[in-house]
Amino acid sequence: MSSLAERRARLIVHGETPYNAEPPLARLRASYRTAADDFYVRSHGDLPEIDADGYRLRLDGAIPTALELSLESLRSRYAEATVTATMQCAGNRRADMRAVAPVSGDPWDGGAIGTADWTGIRLGDVLREAGIAEGADLHVAFESHDLVEGRPYGASIPLAKALAPETLLAFAMNGAPLLPEHGFPLRAVVPGFAGVRSPKWLKRITVQDHPSDNPIQAEDYKLFPPDVTAETADPARGHTINTMPLNAVICEPARGARLAAGSNTVRGYGVSGDRAVVRVDVSGDGGRTWAQAALEHDAQAHFAWTFWTIDLDLPPGEHELAVRAWDEAGQTQPALPDDTWNYKGYLSAAWHRVRVAVE
Repeated sequence: MSSLAERRARLIVHGETPYNAEPPLARLRASYRTAADDFYVRSHGDLPEIDADGYRLRLDGAIPTALELSLESLRSRYAEATVTATMQCAGNRRADMRAVAPVSGDPWDGGAIGTADWTGIRLGDVLREAGIAEGADLHVAFESHDLVEGRPYGASIPLAKALAPETLLAFAMNGAPLLPEHGFPLRAVVPGFAGVRSPKWLKRITVQDHPSDNPIQAEDYKLFPPDVTAETADPARGHTINTMPLNAVICEPARGARLAAGSNTVRGYGVSGDRAVVRVDVSGDGGRTWAQAALEHDAQAHFAWTFWTIDLDLPPGEHELAVRAWDEAGQTQPALPDDTWNYKGYLSAAWHRVRVAVE
């Protein structure tokens, strides 16, 4: 296995501590399933070192039976499950909003996303064994081993999502144990939701009648209107980010590329939190005219991205390539990042635009 330093060298690093990094877009687009070495890393605190043999996960709260489970007991007591799903940071493509006006957070391009085969056990199986009351208006709160400003990382999801068959406690990624930066030895995988709801390095799961009061849940990852600032933001009035929006990104060619006149292949991905991407339009003239791309999707992977490809005939000159996706509800993306700008730079999902020179 490569070292953490070697894996860092493959990525575009936005922060050393906490460690945050994304892959170059062309390499991200090279494979439908993203290699662990090329998967984006989003950390809020330290990267904890955990001994697998001594590891224990505690489940408690509003359940009849509290549980304390080792990795071995998790693997032996519950059926193994694998889900192919896309994980995405709520700040993916923040750089586009940053170009409109200053925002806080790492300047992610379109690479704070990846798709993997996640293997583990269904969280719902563990909750049912603990005697959970299905249908109750409850929340499942996660607490992790990593520390954020001296306090364990924490987030929560509604019980209905926790019981959904796609939601896992995962110990493997693409058939191999999780890498340390991806949550070894155990993480949550909550497909369709922002990556913040899939905590790594799990320590404790608590069932309760309210969302987590951890600052990550209670104060951060809230969507606000454009007139709200860091000084005026009231977390109680912000929209909690769970399901991710429809989005599409041009991965090739890169911004500023110099291309030969004639047919040029344009590639990228489209993604939607819980709906299918059914169409992708690509423009070679900034959105004045559009052509439909060919789509590639794993039919068995409801929560995974869609790859798209198109050949555009580009004459000499400067060109603005643009892409927009459509989902099964007939919804598409806003044209400009100005339309959804917010001071945290969350959910940047306007048409993705790439300027190139054709000679």
